[in-house]
Amino acid sequence: MIDKLHLKEFLDERVAEYNSQSFIEFDPISIPHHYSRREDIEISALIAATISWGNRKAILKSGEKMKDIFGDSPFDYVMSYDERKREAKNLTFVHRTFNTNDFKGFISALQGIYSEVASLEECFLVKDIESPIYHGLIQFRRMFFEQINNDHLNKHISNPLQNSACKRLNMFLRWMVRTSGDVDFGLWSKISPSQLLCPLDVHSGTVARKLGLLQRKQDDWKSVIELTNTLKELDAIDPIKYDFALFGIGVNKYLDDEMY
Repeated sequence: MIDKLHLKEFLDERVAEYNSQSFIEFDPISIPHHYSRREDIEISALIAATISWGNRKAILKSGEKMKDIFGDSPFDYVMSYDERKREAKNLTFVHRTFNTNDFKGFISALQGIYSEVASLEECFLVKDIESPIYHGLIQFRRMFFEQINNDHLNKHISNPLQNSACKRLNMFLRWMVRTSGDVDFGLWSKISPSQLLCPLDVHSGTVARKLGLLQRKQDDWKSVIELTNTLKELDAIDPIKYDFALFGIGVNKYLDDEMY
């Protein structure tokens, strides 16, 4: 069994290594870092997180295509979007199974949402209730699909009610909420870093199990809760900073060496 103090020191070192400026360039978070306006960051970050699966180079290439479409302001593009115009009819954007209609659906849904709220943060706020992120994700999905009718997009916006790990949405929330380091934006103040849940996929799950941070075998919502609770034992205030460590350990195959 790995000594908890030793493990925390090891993970903190990896966080310090990856929660830094040098991480941004080759990560999907580089896409919203192109902008400075809150709404522009929110929109580009949500779509960038949504398409963040598969080959990282392909994700970044799709991100560049998205930036070309949006130009200087994703928010201005979204709010002026008119599906009847030639520009909209000729619009193409494809990333793996995320197709042009999905992209247009995002634009239309975001246009409707921003007509009702000033920030996407409002979509995730659920007060005076346990598991605020769980209920926040459900509320966001409801608000999103109230704006459009696109069944295909259901596969791209995960649902915790179906026991999905919701990796990409939890990653988006990390980007928006965390304030520590040079990578995440810390744009939102009504959600605390201590409330965040760890983004979990097959890669981070494998690393977490090797380190003894996660026992459950499936990469699902229940595992997200288990892993997050374990990380809170290491840092109750900012547990999701260890997402950087899980990523870095996996990418650099630290566990292939004799680390302990």
